[in-house]
Amino acid sequence: MPLVSALHSYTVQVTWTGAGDTGTSSYTAYSRDHEIAVPLSAGPPVLLGSADPAYRGDPARHNPEQLFVASLSQCHMLWFLHLAAQAGIVVVGYRDEAVGTLRLEAAGSGQFTEVVLHPQVTLGPGQSASDADLDRVHHAAHEHCFLARSVNFPVRTAAVPLAIVVPAVRA
Repeated sequence: MPLVSALHSYTVQVTWTGAGDTGTSSYTAYSRDHEIAVPLSAGPPVLLGSADPAYRGDPARHNPEQLFVASLSQCHMLWFLHLAAQAGIVVVGYRDEAVGTLRLEAAGSGQFTEVVLHPQVTLGPGQSASDADLDRVHHAAHEHCFLARSVNFPVRTAAVPLAIVVPAVRA
């Protein structure tokens, strides 16, 4: 049976809201504020974005670099949960503190050099999965993650040791 390839398209709207009265009349004249929306009638809420504060952005808004790292973390997590369920591993908690490293060059351009995921997985009572079992699932999740497969830098996983939920003792 031949492999079937499917194409998916993802549309977002990015709208700059920071023109003020003078637009881009100078580098310091405009705000970097913008909105990110999925153009569906009942789509998810609008994300408020800006530049990194180092580039005159609003620290109270998401910046593209944070969202980029978050998307890699989300993709890995969603594949991990899918593959854990397939493997019969009951996950009841998952938290990641992903860190992306961006190298700036003298001319002002730059690129990410790596993203390191630090997922902490919590298993339900009675689970017998080990850190090695979870490492195998993390590896498979990395191999499946569409986004990690699309970037030209390493996305590594440095998993936090396994946490197992112990049921509360009732008095």
